[in-house]
Amino acid sequence: MNAVTVPAAEPSVAAGMPTRRVLGAYLAEARSECLRYMRAPGFMLPIMLFPGMFYLLFGVVMGKSEGVDAARYLLASYGVFGVMSPGLFGFGVSLAIEREGGLLTLKRALPMPPGAYLLGKMLMAMAAAAVVVLLLLAMATGLAHVVLTPRQAALLLLTGVLGVLPFCALGMFVGTLFKGQGAPGMLQLIYLPMSFLSGLWFPLSMMPGVLQQIAPVWPSYHLDCLALAAVGMGQGAAWPHVLVLAGFAVAFLLLAARRLRRHG
Repeated sequence: MNAVTVPAAEPSVAAGMPTRRVLGAYLAEARSECLRYMRAPGFMLPIMLFPGMFYLLFGVVMGKSEGVDAARYLLASYGVFGVMSPGLFGFGVSLAIEREGGLLTLKRALPMPPGAYLLGKMLMAMAAAAVVVLLLLAMATGLAHVVLTPRQAALLLLTGVLGVLPFCALGMFVGTLFKGQGAPGMLQLIYLPMSFLSGLWFPLSMMPGVLQQIAPVWPSYHLDCLALAAVGMGQGAAWPHVLVLAGFAVAFLLLAARRLRRHG
């Protein structure tokens, strides 16, 4: 039996919708994506438990012997480690599964704005990143006795919420390259080595010189620099790191969009 190809919705369908209905479509898609993942324990629990468990073991326990500065440093580093996950896996794995199952083709045929699908996933990843940062902030201030000003806490939260976007773009690109079963393994091969090589688990000063030199290649390194600056431990200007992360996000977003146009 020949496969039936569902034609993509004409751009004029969404363009001809009233502004109120267009905004309603964006909000409905964003709400459905957020609710779908917030109600999925298999997605939310690992995202919250892994950085929380690591911070409890190293940030809280080691902070008692190494001092509050160690707990403050690990708050920023494990915060970055935590916000990478919803961007990579929430975007990449779900996109690969939905492409393979035909759901993405169905959504394209619906009379909805083409950007609503991506915006919904992006807001979901940002909401999950906010939950991770708030959890670590609660542990740092309540258990590790890290003293942060309201401005520092707000800056760290903002860094995590916006910092997830480059990893959304990377996850989206990987989701266009692999099928549903292959995407999780490939993303793990990206997520864990990138975290280690960026100095999120150990300070870069404890690593060999070669690894210290290549650390700026990874976006997680630049996000970690911004997170450390947010909690008062950063050095140097922040704008170069912001530019690198923005360029990384735009580059992979364009690559993913090109793949989707060519291969669906």
